[in-house]
This record gives sequence, structure tokens and C-alpha cells, in this order.
Amino acid sequence: MNIVIVGGGLAAAKAAVELREGGHSDSVVVLAGEDHLPYERPPLSKGVLLGQADPDSATVLDKDWYADHDVDLRTATTADAIDLEAGTVHAGDDVLPFDRLLLATGSRPRHLRMADESGAPVAYLRTLEDSRLLKESFGAENRLIIIGGGWIGLEVAAAARAADTHVTIVESLELPLLRVLGPEVAAHFADLHRAHGVDLRLSAQVTGIDSDGTVHLADGSALASDLVVVGVGVEPVDDLARQAGLDVDNGVLVDELLRTSDPRVLAAGDVANQQHPVLGRRIRVEHWDTAIEQGRHAARVMLGLDAAYDRLPYFFTDQYDLGMEYVGSIGPDGYTDVQIEGEPASGAFRAYWLRDGLVVAGMHVNDWDATEEIRARVGTRADH
Repeated sequence: MNIVIVGGGLAAAKAAVELREGGHSDSVVVLAGEDHLPYERPPLSKGVLLGQADPDSATVLDKDWYADHDVDLRTATTADAIDLEAGTVHAGDDVLPFDRLLLATGSRPRHLRMADESGAPVAYLRTLEDSRLLKESFGAENRLIIIGGGWIGLEVAAAARAADTHVTIVESLELPLLRVLGPEVAAHFADLHRAHGVDLRLSAQVTGIDSDGTVHLADGSALASDLVVVGVGVEPVDDLARQAGLDVDNGVLVDELLRTSDPRVLAAGDVANQQHPVLGRRIRVEHWDTAIEQGRHAARVMLGLDAAYDRLPYFFTDQYDLGMEYVGSIGPDGYTDVQIEGEPASGAFRAYWLRDGLVVAGMHVNDWDATEEIRARVGTRADH
């Protein structure tokens, strides 16, 4: 059985490992678009950006692993087309036959046309090169404006402030992370960044960007910068699937087992929009843990496993001296109550989001013994 994996990230690498550990001895080809060994992305906005970790530390497996396990890794190689009828993937002049195909193509930053067309120095953070260049922009004499107060924007701000860079965050909502955490907990992150010297401009609309890096806001403010960092979210790289005729809607649509509309083809990681068996709805998760676990699960399904992927979403962040882990998903139905255990001002607490008495998500801040308890409580009634 010939297996082709399209992608050069964490999901692709973990799938390759699982295939070999699961006993698959036939062909495995991995098409990695970047000229790097497959790597994971969280260090790019954390340790690597802080200068605390070498970029090579983000690599999932060393080069010898692929050779030793007879995995045909092709870096700097892009899949150009999938022919479902013929069962082939086209990559340059090569035509690769497959019996099973895994799409682990990830996501890419959403671009802000106003910034891109301004002529100003503009940066996005997605690749190793992006992280290296962004780190070079840090320093006490430098001014950074970050458009977007999501996870990436806040982690970049924390790394920049560690290097004494002047940082301004421009966020269109009333608080950073408001849609993810709600006002009760999002306010804690706003306070955290203010306490570390970040200039937070909230409920702010960017009306223009000059070629010299000046950012104009709707309230008349003109903010000078040496670099504008755009962090307004990502979009799934689902072009290949769409062109092949697979079902696509905000990512590649997959069932509970991670199979696409063609059962020979699976998707995992950022690009997979799964019908989740526990949440009872579709969800696309753009986080490290999902890339690992879906990559592994997809490999098992390709080897014959008939079981749903039912792991709840998990993510984490590190900002200054704050570490946080979050399990679950509030989802489009929102929540009706938040229960906070501990005192946020102390620097360590837990929070649970409830919808009509059901715990739909939970998180801790600097409470590292709490993770498994939080995972166990999500999905249960708060009064139990």
C-alpha cells in the first residue's frame, strides 16, 4: 500500500512515525513544501523568538530518522495536483501513485491588504524564516506595532518586550482574546501586557498605514513604528483539496475518523475541519496538540483502524511569567457562566466555562498540577 503525505509540519511527521511504528512496510513519501525538515511551529513565537532555543530545536525528527525508516522525505517539494481518478499526486515532474493520501497542508497567515500595499516594513509569523527576521527587529530603540490581539500577537509582544522593544498592540475588540476567553478572563491578559509595558489600543480601527510605518487609527491617533506585525489569524491551505474536487468549507471536510469525501484521502491538523463526535459539531483546530494527535490517528486509520478521533481540543501559551493550558471548546453557542477558582491577582488560578451547567471548557494559569483534572471535568455537570 503506497502512502503519500502532503505537508512538512508536525502532523505529517507524526503520521510518518505512526505508520512505521504501526507496522507499515510499504512506500511512504512525505512532500514538504519548505526547504527544511518537518518542524513544529509553537517555538517560533516562544523559545526561538525569545532567543532561548535554537531554531533547529523545532525540528520534529532528525534527517537520519527518515533514512533509517525508509521514509522518502522530499523537502522544498510542492504537491501541484491530486488526480483522484488515477490515484496520483503530481509534484513537479513526478507522478506519485497512492493507495492512501494524507493532507497535512496546515494553514497560512491571513494577509492585511492595507499593510501589504503600504510600502511599510510588514511582517507575518508562520515560518522559521519569519521568526528569525522578526527577532532581528527587536531592541530597545525599536518600535513594533502589532495588529491583532490574538495568541500570536500576544506571544510576539511578550518576546519583543523581553528584548525591551517598544510594543503597541492594535485590537479591534474591547479586549485581546475576547472571542476565545470572554471578558472575565481576557481582562487578565490585558492587565498582564499592560503591566509589562505594552501599549494596548483596544476597540481600535486601523484606517491607514504610511510607507514609513506610521499606523493611523480611527480616533485620529498616528502611531510611529519601525515594523508592523500583522497577526489577524490564519486560513487553511485547502487549495489542493478543492482543486481535486474534495469537499471543502473552511478547511477540508472530514468525518469523525478524519476521512475526506474520498475515503482513501484523510486530512489532519490545521487544514482538517472535523465532524467531532464529542462536541457534536464541526471544528477546525489550529493548535500543536491537534496536529500531533490527528496526525497519529490518521495514520492508524490508514492502517485499518475504525475509530473516531474524539480528543478534546487543547492548547497552551507562554507569555512573560504566565503559562496557561486550555481544554475544550466554547463553540458558537457560547457560555452562560464562568467559574474562577483561585485569585487571578496571585498569578495562579483555574477557570471553567459553563453552558447551562455543563462544563464546556477549562483552563489553568500557572497551576501545573491541574491539567488532568481540568480535562476530566470538561463535559461533566458543574454540580457533580
